[in-house]
Amino acid sequence: MTPEIEDIMEMNSTDYQIDDAVMINYLGRTFTFEQRIVKRVFDIVISVVTLILTSPILLIAIILIKAEDGGSIIYKQARATINGRIFNVYKLRTMKENDNSHSATIDDDRITRIGKFLRRTRIDEIPQVYNVLKGDMSFVGPRPEMVKNVEKYTEELPEFAYRLRVKAGLTGYAQIAGKYNTTPRDKLIMDMIYIEKFSILLDIQLILKTVVAVFSPDSSEGFVKENGNALGLTLDMTGVEKEG
Repeated sequence: MTPEIEDIMEMNSTDYQIDDAVMINYLGRTFTFEQRIVKRVFDIVISVVTLILTSPILLIAIILIKAEDGGSIIYKQARATINGRIFNVYKLRTMKENDNSHSATIDDDRITRIGKFLRRTRIDEIPQVYNVLKGDMSFVGPRPEMVKNVEKYTEELPEFAYRLRVKAGLTGYAQIAGKYNTTPRDKLIMDMIYIEKFSILLDIQLILKTVVAVFSPDSSEGFVKENGNALGLTLDMTGVEKEG
């Protein structure tokens, strides 16, 4: 059966019988103090190792981006993390500068030549490891959303606020199994399942699965164009967010 959002919230609920009525008590799931400490140490170790291993790739990418149009190397965008706190997410620039007014589509002419390769291989996402090292994000968790979209998403899917119970992540269920056209509701359910089932072992499993998912081309495709516009659902919580 396909679960409803309420079904996910019942995973860690407790049954109570009050007189002749059966009630379900749900306490909003958050990580314990010990879990937060272990997760933070885990994030720091993985981030340092990842930055060391990818530094040659980053250096080459930086040179190619600068050589193509002489523009800036890093693209920054305000995103929301735990408790709605705002931070700047870092990525390698893959679009023409000052031309990111809407989400990328397949064959988008705003994407630079080197940008197409960086997006396809996810190399443009590597600077976010620095966000993890800083503590803005965790390696695994719900993807951080653009600030301007949080209110809109919450209005249409009130349960969207549930994602802000934990720190935003670089990868997660929705990034591994989801695609650009996966419905926002399904991505939200995947994020909620992660929060309810959290463990360091689960984080390790998802990171290993991410390595495999990186080589799957369809999860990094843009929205298909229809009548000149990006075709998406009412909400377009993309698996791998790009400029715009």
